[in-house]
Amino acid sequence: MQQVIKPALLGCLVSMAIAGCASNEANTGGAASSSSEALAQSAQCLQWDGQPVTVDVSESFEEGTAVKDFYSGQMSTVYQGKVTFTPSPESGGLLLLESVGKKADEFSWDSASVYFVMTDRFYNGNPDNDNSYGRTKDGKNEIGTFHGGDIAGLSKKLDYIEDLGINAIWITAPYEQIRGWVGGGMRGDFKHYGYHGYYVQDYTVMDQNMGTAEEFKQFVDDAHARGIRVVMDIVMNHTGYATLSDMQEFGFGATQEYDVPIENYLGKKWTDWSPGKGETWHSFNDYIDYGDRNEWVKWWGPDWVRTDISGYPNPGPSDFEMSLAYLPDFKTESDNVVGLPPFYKNKPDTKAVEIPGATVRDYLVTWLSDWVREYGIDGFRADTVKHVEPEAWQALKLASSKAFAEWKQNNPDKVLDDNDFWMTGEFWGQGLNNSRLFDAGFDSLIDFTYQTDLAKKGMNCLSNMQDGYQRYADVLGKRDGKVLSYVSSHDTKLAFGTISKDLEQQKQLGSAFLLMPTAVQVYYGDESAREKGPRSSDKHQATRSDMNWDQLNDEQRLAVHNHWQKLLQFRKRHQAVGSGKHKQLNSAPYVFERRKGDDAVVVVYVGQQAK
Repeated sequence: MQQVIKPALLGCLVSMAIAGCASNEANTGGAASSSSEALAQSAQCLQWDGQPVTVDVSESFEEGTAVKDFYSGQMSTVYQGKVTFTPSPESGGLLLLESVGKKADEFSWDSASVYFVMTDRFYNGNPDNDNSYGRTKDGKNEIGTFHGGDIAGLSKKLDYIEDLGINAIWITAPYEQIRGWVGGGMRGDFKHYGYHGYYVQDYTVMDQNMGTAEEFKQFVDDAHARGIRVVMDIVMNHTGYATLSDMQEFGFGATQEYDVPIENYLGKKWTDWSPGKGETWHSFNDYIDYGDRNEWVKWWGPDWVRTDISGYPNPGPSDFEMSLAYLPDFKTESDNVVGLPPFYKNKPDTKAVEIPGATVRDYLVTWLSDWVREYGIDGFRADTVKHVEPEAWQALKLASSKAFAEWKQNNPDKVLDDNDFWMTGEFWGQGLNNSRLFDAGFDSLIDFTYQTDLAKKGMNCLSNMQDGYQRYADVLGKRDGKVLSYVSSHDTKLAFGTISKDLEQQKQLGSAFLLMPTAVQVYYGDESAREKGPRSSDKHQATRSDMNWDQLNDEQRLAVHNHWQKLLQFRKRHQAVGSGKHKQLNSAPYVFERRKGDDAVVVVYVGQQAK
């Protein structure tokens, strides 16, 4: 979820989106050469004439070792410390060298390849649930409506995800979101549902658009059977907005008083209202009376949240007490004992029960960790972590770790390994620098700076990554807290069309990114150059377009996919790629080693093939 506070509209709740290459150094010791001396070094980047390349690998592989280029499948034996290969034309000038016979490493979160899927936009496995709770399309660009992707669709695409070389999948929150819509964007120019999972309404039940509890259980089991861990996106900072649909169904809030019944303005079914002449999707706020204290305390209640509605405590100035994008802020820091939210009394499908002596934090921690206990979720990606006090995150990590251990004990035949419960977090703007939140239960934090600082540099010339690779490997090798790097995100920008401008650049972008000495987050469609969708007055909506399955039939797009797949499969085989020590062996061609324990890999970049 993007952490940007935008101006209020109409004084009421509004909907916001949650959601060149420098010259290389001189050859350092003549560790590699081309048979035709055509590895020319231009002011832009290395050039390769397509001839075999001999590389000194004596620091990485013993004499007589059989070495394989994972990309092309070629093999060579180390002789006088050197091997000779011809890079595959499809590789973009890469050799991915490993010893022959090397078995794939066990999984490690430190070097994981995490596939981030916005479930609603990925694949529709069950069209029967597309219009749950009376949700409808807008008949226009469908920017903020549900598109039909669901848990059943994820299950049907697990083979694709496994073949891609992914070993963990991060899904948007599957629990119930607000059932109705709010106005989208600054201008209220589209109808915005909680399709992205950041507008929570009930943590204890599945959102029906996502599917059933049985489908979710099957999905997790099927993912585990393929060696894929499941990470669930979660929010502890805020609830979803109030909507006409939920107000009418659950009996909270108040509408303005008119001389005629409110149905004359909103219709018999309030959620079916649409803007009239001179109105926007924000204009539904005009029909609501936010000053009726007695009716609004029937919603979450002032013991649960702070928000700019009568009867509730006002948001505060601090990160922990502010109202993010005017979303009601959970009072997770409060020591007050609370009962269930008042509107749950009118919500017959909730599974929430009273917890004697519990605070807001206690309820949220219990509800979220129950997903781990019930389904065997392997980890959480926590949203907006800077806006929740560290003690709450620590409580969540402890409870979820206990729940994970219980699930393992109760499901011994489904246990993948002895890894502990894992948690990564979105601390807006976080880069490589350390954070106090590593002491609050987080194993890693999302790395916001790779996309802005290194992605384009590496895309233009892989050897430009040397300083960045070295810096990341050195820093992360000295501490337990890691980072999860990305090139595309639902809250920043989609790489294809913004960083890379064509399909060849998208391939080269993948080379630099997937060789990062970090865990990596691949946003769905990075591997197939998914294009931006419509955005209207909210640019981040463009990053949530539907997965471009049909374009994978195109030969050029398939080439991008296959390139990313090779690199991801290589990462999956070697922990050293994502979390090993980095050492440059040569500059022209660019050669580096990654080593972890007794495993070493060597990556060679000879440059783009001269035309």
